[in-house]
Amino acid sequence: MKKRGFTIVEVSILLVIFLIVAILVAPMSLDDTIQAKNTSRWRNVQTDFSNIFYSINTQKMDSNSNIVSIFEGVISNEIKGNVDLYKITFLNGTYPNNTYRFTDYKLTQADSVLAYKFYDKPQNGIQGVFMYDVNGTSGPNVWGKDVFGYNIYSDRFEPFCKSESINFQKQDCSKNGTGLCCSNYYLIGGSFD
Repeated sequence: MKKRGFTIVEVSILLVIFLIVAILVAPMSLDDTIQAKNTSRWRNVQTDFSNIFYSINTQKMDSNSNIVSIFEGVISNEIKGNVDLYKITFLNGTYPNNTYRFTDYKLTQADSVLAYKFYDKPQNGIQGVFMYDVNGTSGPNVWGKDVFGYNIYSDRFEPFCKSESINFQKQDCSKNGTGLCCSNYYLIGGSFD
């Protein structure tokens, strides 16, 4: 009886198949890991935001100019410097409209990027908007992946889409959406697809 082992060709074919599978699976797994990390960071910074927003709200904001000056005073403690050449896109690959386009990006003490703007006249009670990139200037710089934000009201701050239905938030948090609703969707336990 002759012993038969695997030939080098058979072993090579098997290794090639394993490598192809690994190459196909690794990027998806890595992307999921990065997204989970960014989502976790977004959830973790909520404590910091709560403290910042509490400080702002305790200073009796009653006019838009007060909001701006108080907000900038409190936020200034978080700023390390300016950020140049920074662009963000929506989750679907398009560029943000004027509402979600910023011109003055700041680097925080935690190496995150933030930007904000206030409106001359409130829009539906919203005084301004605030964006926060949890991993700083490192990519992908995309709403819903590593960039999240708040609407600024005279008496509170709310993640984008807080008043929208969960289904709407989930749809916007998909590859066909803007990613703005991920700001609230991930905070209420939604997961990325």
